[in-house]
Amino acid sequence: MAPDKFQGWLGYDKDSVGNLKWDSFEPKPFTEDDVDIEISHCGICGSDIHTLRSGWFPTDYPCVVGHEIVGRAVRVGSRAQKERGIQVGDRVGVGAQAASCLQPECEQCTAGDESRCAHRVDTYNARFADGSKSYGGYANYNRTPGHFVVKIPDALDSAEAAPMLCGGITVYSPLKRNGCGTTAKRVGIVGIGGLGHFGLLFAKALGAEKVVAISRSSSKKADALQMGADEFIATSEDDKWFEKHANTLDLIVSTVSSPDMPLAGYLQLLRTNGTFVQVGAPEDHLPGFSVFPLILKSIKITGSIIGSPREIEEMLQLAAEKKIKPWIQKVPMKDANKAVVDMANGKARYRYTLVNEVAN
Repeated sequence: MAPDKFQGWLGYDKDSVGNLKWDSFEPKPFTEDDVDIEISHCGICGSDIHTLRSGWFPTDYPCVVGHEIVGRAVRVGSRAQKERGIQVGDRVGVGAQAASCLQPECEQCTAGDESRCAHRVDTYNARFADGSKSYGGYANYNRTPGHFVVKIPDALDSAEAAPMLCGGITVYSPLKRNGCGTTAKRVGIVGIGGLGHFGLLFAKALGAEKVVAISRSSSKKADALQMGADEFIATSEDDKWFEKHANTLDLIVSTVSSPDMPLAGYLQLLRTNGTFVQVGAPEDHLPGFSVFPLILKSIKITGSIIGSPREIEEMLQLAAEKKIKPWIQKVPMKDANKAVVDMANGKARYRYTLVNEVAN
């Protein structure tokens, strides 16, 4: 049974990156829809950094970030147990979403597309319908409505499963929805970081015939090829890269968050009826581009955000079946401040997972 109050790394202002304080906080009131989780692992996501420094919009401090949570269910409400089949002792996870309206009149929720519900509640820095705050996974416990709690397949290691719950699903969902391996045989992944490395792993696992890694420099070329890339494009090392590789890709998923990305060049890489999906979320605007690639080749530009609980379960099963192994570095939960700073400075290769040694 979880205690009445939880403990975790709290950010108190926009200077919280590297200055988190271990303190107590009060989770949402427990209902029979909820699951309490003793956290064993929590991935560090770029969203954590943006939120801690109020990069996207003002953060509702104090805030506990972390939305790649894995641990053991220690309390399960009766309705959560009935809906999800979760039992006390099960190994479970929570991604970037903690709630949605789940109302029958909601087109998104009834279609199994809860992440696009207008009343989505994020796992941290958000408010539930009763006004209580949502708190994330840099902590000893987490409380989340059971609809958004998923079981972790036995074949997956907890430290490796954790970053899949946001980093993994953020690229898996647009790859799967846009026909990777079926209608989209040739796939490009822009940015070889935490998200991008998952993009390479899942594009290959979904059956893409050709996977192309696209990055500014060739510094990560060897890693990308080992992750499954068939080709590598270094955009800053060849002025003609967009001409040499024009009309070669069916689908591009962009994970970068830079307002200076060469978007016009990326669009030239797409074939007729190709699709460009932006998943990285810069704190500034995307660059402008010519409309002619859209007009002449019927290119589509779209975006994507996380995925539904059903998609997360599907992704985890694929990872288990294909033995997908993300490239992670384990960090003790007590060293969260250093890990957050290293993440902000781009040192992760390619994802950090905090390990709560008390729960392991």
